[in-house]
Amino acid sequence: MHERIARVPVVGRAAADGRTSGITGLVYRSIRGVTQVVGGSLDALLGALVPALGPVEEGADDVPPRREREAIVAALNGVMGDYLAESGNPLALTMTMRSGGRPLVLERAALAQRLPGATGRLLVLAHGLCMNDLQWQRDGHDHGAMLARERGFTPVYLHYNTGLHVSLNGRMLAAQLEQLADAWPVPLERTVLLCHSMGGLLARSAYHQACLAGMRWPARIDEMVFLGTPHHGAPLERAGHWIDILLGAAPYAAPFARLGKLRSAGITDLRHGNLLDEDWVGRDRFARGTDRRQPVPLPETVRCLAIAATTGEERGDLKDRLLGDGLVPLDSALGRHPDPARALAFAEDRQWVGHGINHMALLSHPEVAAQLLRWVA
Repeated sequence: MHERIARVPVVGRAAADGRTSGITGLVYRSIRGVTQVVGGSLDALLGALVPALGPVEEGADDVPPRREREAIVAALNGVMGDYLAESGNPLALTMTMRSGGRPLVLERAALAQRLPGATGRLLVLAHGLCMNDLQWQRDGHDHGAMLARERGFTPVYLHYNTGLHVSLNGRMLAAQLEQLADAWPVPLERTVLLCHSMGGLLARSAYHQACLAGMRWPARIDEMVFLGTPHHGAPLERAGHWIDILLGAAPYAAPFARLGKLRSAGITDLRHGNLLDEDWVGRDRFARGTDRRQPVPLPETVRCLAIAATTGEERGDLKDRLLGDGLVPLDSALGRHPDPARALAFAEDRQWVGHGINHMALLSHPEVAAQLLRWVA
């Protein structure tokens, strides 16, 4: 920034690397040298977090993980999980199916031992960006526990690195669901995927990729329930994208644009709701561009249900139109799109909108819980 501000366009040109020269250059080079010595690099900082937070998997199977640690690691993975994975950082999460915060071994005998009361009704819950499986419990309520108690389901919770591309996580989820269905300790009678936010994009991506690969589990899915899923993207990521462009266009602010590019591939996938490799491979995910997603319709043989929320108190008010649930607009959550090829055909009786409810409250609001019980009856 100093170099940009000090430069006089008609007299001199920018240094080749965008840095100052002379005495100020010497000072900045000295600062960079000192910070490198004391561990000021991103890798060193992230490495220092590992012993502070403890290992990724703690204790014995009967010892639940620390919720605070799980929340911090999940948020870090959401913001820069792709970088953690690429750099081999031990804080990078690997996808697992979990119960009680502990990973499940997807083998029949192991599942029978860990889930002795397993029923033929399987419920798989997929969380959203920067979150983890333990955060399905909110304000003393857990949709999974409720459906287990009231409808006889056995809940299994997905835990994954939300900073990776949705298509990569979708492919891994497809493989995990195949293993889970094959290893389930009792015959499956009914299987439901309950997805919050980004988790719904993963479910749609996994189903599509599994069908292309000839997997068996898609034929066993009865329902997919989406809670506030940004099927057509979220405006906050689109706003962040435009901030990148504006910062890059202003010469004095351009250095700040580099900070915006720390955000993960998972976050940039939320700009339009990318599901497939074709939506991002070979493209600069920070570059200016239009929605180029490959249309992926809802599964024809699965009962798909959409729950959306709005912070507005009544349909059509300002909050309802502009904010939706605070993160996801109503049209995106309900799959509406001006292009018929992209619009998702949720039947009218398979849509529900809650008023005065925000994005996170979808996890615990009594009206949402009551609607789930009606649908999964």
